[in-house]
Amino acid sequence: MRKEILLLTFLSVALLSCEECVQNSKKANVKRPNILFIMSDDHAYQAISAYNDGLIPTPNIDRLAKEGMLFSNASVTNSICAPSRAVILTGKHTHLNGKIDNFMPFDTTQVTFPQLFQKAGYQTAMFGKLHFGNKPKGVGTFMILPGQGRYLDPDFIDTNGDTVNIKGYATDIITDLTLDWLTKKRDSSKPFMMMYLHKAPHRPWWPRADKFKEFSKKTFPVPETLFDSYENRGTAAKTAKMNLLQHMYYSYDSKVRPSVLKEMEEVIPKIDKLGTAWEDTFDNRVSDEQRSLYDPILDAIAADFKTNWPKMTAKEKMIWKYQRYMQDYLGCISSVDDNVGRVLDYLDENGLAENTMVVYTSDQGFFLGEHGWFDKRFVYNESFKIPLLIRWPNVITPNTTENEMVQNLDFAQTFLEAAGITAADDMQGESLIPLLTGKKEQWNREAVYYHYYEYPAEHMVMRHYAVITQNYKLVHFYYDTDEWELYDLKKDSHEMNNVYDNPAYSETVKKLKSKLRALRKKYKDSTALDNRFIKIYREEGLING
Repeated sequence: MRKEILLLTFLSVALLSCEECVQNSKKANVKRPNILFIMSDDHAYQAISAYNDGLIPTPNIDRLAKEGMLFSNASVTNSICAPSRAVILTGKHTHLNGKIDNFMPFDTTQVTFPQLFQKAGYQTAMFGKLHFGNKPKGVGTFMILPGQGRYLDPDFIDTNGDTVNIKGYATDIITDLTLDWLTKKRDSSKPFMMMYLHKAPHRPWWPRADKFKEFSKKTFPVPETLFDSYENRGTAAKTAKMNLLQHMYYSYDSKVRPSVLKEMEEVIPKIDKLGTAWEDTFDNRVSDEQRSLYDPILDAIAADFKTNWPKMTAKEKMIWKYQRYMQDYLGCISSVDDNVGRVLDYLDENGLAENTMVVYTSDQGFFLGEHGWFDKRFVYNESFKIPLLIRWPNVITPNTTENEMVQNLDFAQTFLEAAGITAADDMQGESLIPLLTGKKEQWNREAVYYHYYEYPAEHMVMRHYAVITQNYKLVHFYYDTDEWELYDLKKDSHEMNNVYDNPAYSETVKKLKSKLRALRKKYKDSTALDNRFIKIYREEGLING
């Protein structure tokens, strides 16, 4: 009897072990997905037709929404270029990775998600704009723009640290490099993690010559809040220097030749960067052949400006600058969309689409004339929210819209979980896999946290942190002020009325302040850290007092 029991026990263990072997074998044979991460610089969600069809058609980016998931409530933790990228790479807020603004150095001891992919056997590559550092960790092959980079005949830094000049238009070149790697340098025996990063549509918005010609003839609808007076907002909105009329440069931004501005010095306020900026971004970069394509449009802009500007009212001048801005900004985006289409077509035609997660996003949002502004930095929606579209065949249900609150903080952990790679313990995001796979019951986020630091600096947007829920946004501006703002997002989608002092919202303020304190504790942010960064600014001579 005892022998029979022992025999049965042995057989049971053997069967269980065999079943475990089968499961492990199945897991080993599962093909790990490729990750293609596409990011543009300053691409407002309003300028993607899947989000808003009033400005520009973007059929190729829209393909990702039709074949995958569009996130309607995606946002950043800090709306400025380099810090946003550092958050994406590390999965940690800026106060922990050290890159709180475009000046402070990135903490190079930080573990980035490309390092984890590389360690797990993925082939990794990066092409385009990184914006900080010239040697991204965990990236096997790269060609990156130095700093901001240039649109025309740009320089690139390669894996060897050499600077290489490539003739042509940056958006096309970045795509050419990406496709060349996929075609000739990819090891088909390994999954890949590719970062395909566009400079466009970052300022100063030089479209390719054919797009410059096409879009210079277009007129775009004016946003409802273009002539915002900031009547019901605090000091921050009233003092920011990003107004289209007052702070957008005629030459650098609106493409009026410096020589024309010199002729008209008596009728133009002296706010412009004359000469140097124009030369650096255009005059000293174009070949004679390129110049011949741009000159007719530049001549037409100059003639229109000389004839009409002196006669325009302030309102007409604002609209003129807005139209010039939109023509160039959207012309840049048109090239991005064309080139995204080239890469998606390549995946489809070469049997890679089925096992590739494709992500399209921007490093932050952007004001397209809303509140009279260009640029970003504020926690207000146009700057705070980002486009996020993800296609992952056989995992994501096509043509799905997700309204949950997600952030760029979540990207690293999402990609790692999709690839079956363990995330670093100190990453602060939450994997989006439950949302992507239809398991929404596993997602539980009521609010997100935001903190902007770069002040005093360009555009003079005051330091602030905020808690944002589906219904409300509570903001605290600090450093040389102490002001609070509250917006009822359901009743005031344009964020025009600060209701912080309205007695009807006193209980809401109390609850949101409690939630804000909890988030600051959760993410290890504090007043002590704020003061530490301010002290460093003073020591570096970036601020006085």
